[in-house]
Amino acid sequence: MALYMIGDVQGCDEPLGRLLDELDFSPSRDTLYLLGDLVNRGPASLQVLRRLTALQGSAHCLLGNHDLHLLAAAHGVRKLHRSDTVQDILTAPDREALLDWVRQRPMALFEHGWLMVHAGVLPQWDVADTLARAHELQGALRSPDWTGFLQQMYGNEPAFWSDALQGVDRLRVVVNAFTRLRFCTAQGVMEFETKEGADGAPPGFVPWFDVPGRRTAGVPVAFGHWSTLGNVQREGVLPLDTGCVWGGCLTAARILGEPGRVERIEVRCEQARKPGKGF
Repeated sequence: MALYMIGDVQGCDEPLGRLLDELDFSPSRDTLYLLGDLVNRGPASLQVLRRLTALQGSAHCLLGNHDLHLLAAAHGVRKLHRSDTVQDILTAPDREALLDWVRQRPMALFEHGWLMVHAGVLPQWDVADTLARAHELQGALRSPDWTGFLQQMYGNEPAFWSDALQGVDRLRVVVNAFTRLRFCTAQGVMEFETKEGADGAPPGFVPWFDVPGRRTAGVPVAFGHWSTLGNVQREGVLPLDTGCVWGGCLTAARILGEPGRVERIEVRCEQARKPGKGF
């Protein structure tokens, strides 16, 4: 049995198929953990969702910002951007089943010694806090009034976590941390405009995984979302968005027996798009 974590697919089904072939993946034997942004910007979002739903229990998929954007667009909360490529999902005969599958996905997982998120973890949260916050957000997305939550989900404020936060403000901080976080202050104030690599931090901010005293330090964390990050060398930090949709690679990390150790496997993605708004 092999266990693999895979970075942002973003609708690149052909590279995903080649990667699974490279892994000699067998759904009866192996397990995949995909770290969010399953759809959008690539040419085959519908095919990606159909492939993953067919894998059932052998593929565990997190939600990313593009996946939430799909749900919001499908229910009239957000307009599609010119660069969006999810129209095939919205007009598919199995649209409702696929959208329901997407909204049932988790926001964070802790499996085989790895904490898995799409974007990041706030420095005030330990593993238990992270999973509890994910459970809260998953509850909102799975509730009968989940479309009402979508209508209030977007926004940059509040920009930092407090245990005293309640209602929509509380959930907005959680969703922003899990799906948008790159840089924050030592106090956990998030910054959402900068999309450069780790060396491009605005004054007063650092990559979320470099905050001194981060409570998930010592726990291996795998994440996607940050295609410009590059090959950072940090103990217990594994970025897996290697820019497939921008002409980079689609990357898998095979979880090895020793805690925190992985084997990286990559396939080149020949799809080449220019980064745009929301990348």
